[in-house]
Amino acid sequence: MRTSKHTIKLLIFFLFLILTMACGFSSAQTETPVAPSEIPVTLPSATPAPSNFTVCLGQEPNTLYPFGGTNAAARSVLSVIQDGPIDIVEYEYQPVILAKLPSIEDGDAQIVKTPLKVGDELVDANGNLTLLAQGTRVRPAGCRADDCILTYDGTTPLEVDQMVVNFRMRDGITWADGTPLTADDSAYAFTVASDASSITNTYLIDRTQTYEATDAQTIQWWGKPGFIDPAYFTNFWAPAPKHAWSQFPIDQLPEIDIASRAPIGWGPYMIQEWIAGDHITLTKNPYYYRLADGYPKFNSVTFRFISDPDAALSELVAGRCDMIDPSIRLDSHVGLLREMQSAGEAKVFFKPGMTIEWLGLGTTPASYDDGYDPQFQNDRQDIFADAHTRQGIAYCLDRQSVVDNVLFGMTSVPITYLPVGHPLYDTTLKPLPFDPANGISLLEQAGWRDTDGNPATPLQAVTVQNVAPGTPLSLNYYTTTATQRRQVVEILQASLAQCGVGLNVQYFSQDDLYASGPAGLLFGRRFDLIQYAMGVNSIEPPCDWFTTAEIPNASNAWVGTNVTGYRSLQYDAACRAAQLALPHEQPYIDSYRQTQALFSTELPAIPLYYRLRIAAARPDLCHFDLDATANPLWNIESMDLDPACQ
Repeated sequence: MRTSKHTIKLLIFFLFLILTMACGFSSAQTETPVAPSEIPVTLPSATPAPSNFTVCLGQEPNTLYPFGGTNAAARSVLSVIQDGPIDIVEYEYQPVILAKLPSIEDGDAQIVKTPLKVGDELVDANGNLTLLAQGTRVRPAGCRADDCILTYDGTTPLEVDQMVVNFRMRDGITWADGTPLTADDSAYAFTVASDASSITNTYLIDRTQTYEATDAQTIQWWGKPGFIDPAYFTNFWAPAPKHAWSQFPIDQLPEIDIASRAPIGWGPYMIQEWIAGDHITLTKNPYYYRLADGYPKFNSVTFRFISDPDAALSELVAGRCDMIDPSIRLDSHVGLLREMQSAGEAKVFFKPGMTIEWLGLGTTPASYDDGYDPQFQNDRQDIFADAHTRQGIAYCLDRQSVVDNVLFGMTSVPITYLPVGHPLYDTTLKPLPFDPANGISLLEQAGWRDTDGNPATPLQAVTVQNVAPGTPLSLNYYTTTATQRRQVVEILQASLAQCGVGLNVQYFSQDDLYASGPAGLLFGRRFDLIQYAMGVNSIEPPCDWFTTAEIPNASNAWVGTNVTGYRSLQYDAACRAAQLALPHEQPYIDSYRQTQALFSTELPAIPLYYRLRIAAARPDLCHFDLDATANPLWNIESMDLDPACQ
């Protein structure tokens, strides 16, 4: 089940800075909630396991309640308790406990015409939930473009499109306590996720009209009228064990052990014990549906909690970690990891991920929201109004040197907002390489000049739009105190200086940089240049990152991903057209390519590099391959140890 949709707020990816979006034993009596720090949970286990696999995590799970706002460590643990229900591998969706992914072509998904009357709920032409009334802008049935939008007159009969999708589950899936897993468990999960006590994104929930089991193995999803979802085939909620949880009020589930500390699932392993602050041990699920095929390979899995990368690497060499999960940040250990691999001490996996390190250009500070006035003291001069300035700065950033020297050439410089491996990535776009001569030329076209003949001083404005003559091209550059970012800034500051761009670099704590608006630097849109990370957990292209609707401001409580304040009606229209098309339709491809072309030309933010996902393992680990899109342990049932894999 996706955790995000096209316009959901992706602030969690800022906050993890990179940051930077499961199930229980039945019991006849209500348990007294137990805090994780008080006593460990110990559940009956199978016979002692002859083989164990130890995964070292960078943190302890905050909860194993799947609707409790899980952290990265919790998601890794849950991935071995659950299996799927839909995996994302190599930018493709793969059904696990579903017989297949539904599709329009096969007929298990449909778009039907639905009549509406005044007062009915629908998704309007702007994508907002509303009640139909005179003056509502709507897309009538069959309308997927802006030129067919109509303003409802309050009386004319109206039909709009509505999506209905049928999900058929595989036969023979069983909970780890032996209870058959049914479609009703998925319907119950939707009910739990919809509860106010659940910490989950409500975008899709709000746009769901009905979600119900039509038979023991089939779930039917109805979107609300007017809601066209390109990823309709993923709108399946991961089942929750209704037989074990439904005896408790939903708002108590986050504090009950069978939901938060020892949830059952249908995957290869089940919780045996959780020793707070130290480890979680899982044993083989005796009812796993692939057991007869020889899966999983290990009899037990232990998750240890080690926050220090140096300690984790020492434990790997000592044999007390079989694998280091990407939640342990190894970015500053790339050189050492390569040496360990060369010496046969470890297998190391580097993969450019779905998170990009960005340099945001403050095109529209929050102080402009009531109009730009060059005479107003709080309105910074409009230094980025001309696209030539933004493009010139891009050519003056030696991003490849950052990749080569800070990240050992293990990643690459992006051209657009999509990861390079994404099937919709536009390979026809030309990169903007480090080219100071071209950068200076573009800056001069914008009106910046070297007026004093001294290359060591910043250029000055001469004929720059909305900038007073004599203003130096000296920019405030904000980022966090992380070591890697300091290394990046050192390279970029030197390369920008070659073009006459001066930097006033200031480092802030993570909390200060990502504080909410209006006071926060990033979300309050109070910067010239700012370095941050932003990524996704879904493979749906996030073109809305840079739409006008995503600009953080007072009207949306300073929640939004378009922190640079970029505004483009053309870009907004292209993104909207892409999100209204379906994957098998040509406008889906064409519109996403148009957003990328506009982005690479107008540069509302400059992508610096793809952040690395890094994992390390003992040399004889088999069948592990770090993927940019998948949970690192998505196929743990297949992993094995064999000297032949060394």
